[in-house]
Amino acid sequence: MQEKTLAELAKYVDGRVFGDPDVAIKSASTLGRAEKGDISFLTNRKYAKQLRTTRASAVIVGKETPSTSVPLLIAEDPYYAFMQVMVLLHGHRKHKKLGISTHASIADTAKIGADCHIHDFATIADDAKVGDGCIIYPGVYVGQGVQIGNDTIIYPNVTIYDGCKIGNRVIINANSSIGEDGFGYASHNGLHHKIPQIGTVIIEDDVEIGALCGIERGTLGDTVISQGSKLGDLIAIGHGTKIGAHSLLVAQVGVAGSTNIGHHCIIGGQVGIVGHINIGNNVTIAAKSGVINNVPDGKVVLGAPAIEAGQGRRAYGMIQHLPEMRQNIRTLLGRIQQLGLPSEPDNEQTPEQ
Repeated sequence: MQEKTLAELAKYVDGRVFGDPDVAIKSASTLGRAEKGDISFLTNRKYAKQLRTTRASAVIVGKETPSTSVPLLIAEDPYYAFMQVMVLLHGHRKHKKLGISTHASIADTAKIGADCHIHDFATIADDAKVGDGCIIYPGVYVGQGVQIGNDTIIYPNVTIYDGCKIGNRVIINANSSIGEDGFGYASHNGLHHKIPQIGTVIIEDDVEIGALCGIERGTLGDTVISQGSKLGDLIAIGHGTKIGAHSLLVAQVGVAGSTNIGHHCIIGGQVGIVGHINIGNNVTIAAKSGVINNVPDGKVVLGAPAIEAGQGRRAYGMIQHLPEMRQNIRTLLGRIQQLGLPSEPDNEQTPEQ
C-alpha cells in the first residue's frame, strides 16, 4: 500500500484539486465508512449529502462542490478515476511465483510458455498449449488440445474441456466449467437421446468469467464470449450463444442456446433469456427480466416478459393498485345493475351500425 498526496493522485488521473493539495491519502473507502487518510468518490446524487458528513480526507467528484469542507479531486469520469487510484494505492491481487509444481500433471505433448506458474494437482492434458506468464491454480484441469493465451489467470478447480480456446489476459474464477456439453437432446418415444456437441468455446482477450459459471460448447458452431466482456458468478451460457464485446452480465444470468447478444450490453442479475433470439448492441436488461423476443439496438427493457422500460414502469407500477381497481369496478357494476342498465355492452350489430 502506497501513500500519495492528493496533488499526486490528481496528476495521475489527469484531474485537478479543489482544496488542500497536500492532504495525505493511503487508502480508499466509501463515503460512509471512510476515515482519515482515505479517499472516496461520488457518482450517485443520492449520496451527495454524505459529502458534508464523510470523514474521508478527500473525495473524487465530477464537479466542484463549494458547500463541502472536504478536499476534492475533480475528474471527468469520477468512477474511472477512483479505479485508477485504487490500482495505484492497492494494486491487484499478487500471485505466488513458484514455477511449475512437481505435483502438477503435465502431458509430454503439452506446451507451457515462459514464466508460467502451475500449482499443485493441476492437470494439463495432451497437446494443450499454455502461453507465457499464465497462473494456473490447484485442481485446474486443462483438457486435450486446449489453447490458452498469455498472462491468463485460472483459479482453483476450473475445468476447461477439450479443444477450447482461451485468449490473452483472461481471468477464470474458481469452480467454473468451460466447454461442457450443451444441453442438447432429441426426444423420441419418451426417451431423451444425447446429441453430440461438436463445437467448442472461444473466450477472447480480456474476458473475466466469475465463479461457478457454466459455458457450454456449441452443438455445431462455437460458443463465443467476445473481447472485454465480464461475467459475474453463477452464470449459465447455452450452446452456440455469442456474446458481443465489452458486455456485462451480472450474477445468475441464464442464456439459452443459439442466442446472439450484441456489444456493450448490460444484463442485470437473474435475467433469463430464451434461445434463438437476437439482442442488439448497447441493450440494457433490468434484473430478473425474462426476455422472450428480439431486442433492437439501444433499448432498455424490464419485466417478465421483458418490455420497453418506460412502458414497463407504468405497467408494473399499476400492480399495487389492482385490488382497489377491482373493487371499484365491482362497485360500479353494482350501481349500474341497480339503475337497470346493462352491465355488458350489446355486441349485436344493428342495420344503422
